[in-house]
Amino acid sequence: MLGNILITGGASGLGLACAEAVAKAGGRPLVVDVDTPAYDVEYATADLSDRHQAERAVTELAERAGGRLDGVVTAAGTDACGRLDDVPADRWERVIQVNLLGTASVVRAALPYLKASRGKVVTCASTLGLRALSDATAYCASKFAVVGFTRALAAELAGQVGVTLLIPGGMQTHFFDDRDEQYKPGPDARLNKPEDVAAAVVFALGQPEGCEVRELVVCPSTETSWP
Repeated sequence: MLGNILITGGASGLGLACAEAVAKAGGRPLVVDVDTPAYDVEYATADLSDRHQAERAVTELAERAGGRLDGVVTAAGTDACGRLDDVPADRWERVIQVNLLGTASVVRAALPYLKASRGKVVTCASTLGLRALSDATAYCASKFAVVGFTRALAAELAGQVGVTLLIPGGMQTHFFDDRDEQYKPGPDARLNKPEDVAAAVVFALGQPEGCEVRELVVCPSTETSWP
C-alpha cells in the first residue's frame, strides 16, 4: 500500500501519469500544480518558483490527508531553450527556480511528514542532467543540480527517508509543445510513454522500508542523450 503520495506537476505529463499509477496501485495521489487538474484528484495550486507557495501547498495537502505523507514525487519542470545570450534572464532564472529551487522547497516542506512515516522521495532529473547540450544551459544547469541535490539528500537522510533519483529520457508529453521547431523532437524520434516511466516511479515508492532504489535511468532504447 503506497499511502499518501504528493506529486508536483500532477496536472499533466509525467506528473499526471504518476498520479494515475499511484491511484491504480492503491495509493492516494495529492497533486501540486500551477494549473488545475482536469480530473478528480485532491490538489493545491502553486507556482513552484515561489517558495512560499510551494511550502503552503505541501502543508495544505498533508493536513488534508490527516497529517501524513508517505511519499513525494517532484515531477514538475520547465525549460527555456536557446543560447545563453538569447534567452531573457527572467526566463532563464525561472527554469532554475522551478526545477531546482521548487524541488528543494517541496522536499524541505515535506520532510517532517516523511520522517514521521519513514516515507520516500523521488526527484525528477533528466538525461540532460548527465550530458550537456548547446542551447540548453538553463535546463542542464537545473537538472545537473537536481542530480547533485538528490545524491546529497540520499546521504543526509540515509536510514530516515528513502531517496530515489529518477533520470528520464524524452517522453510523449506536451513538454515540447511551446518550443521553437528546431528544439522539438524530430518526426522519427522515439519517445517513452509517460505511463511507462510512472511505473518505474511506483516501483521505487513501493520498496519496503530499508530497501531503496537509489537511481533509475528510464529512457527510450534509442535515446540520443544517453549515455
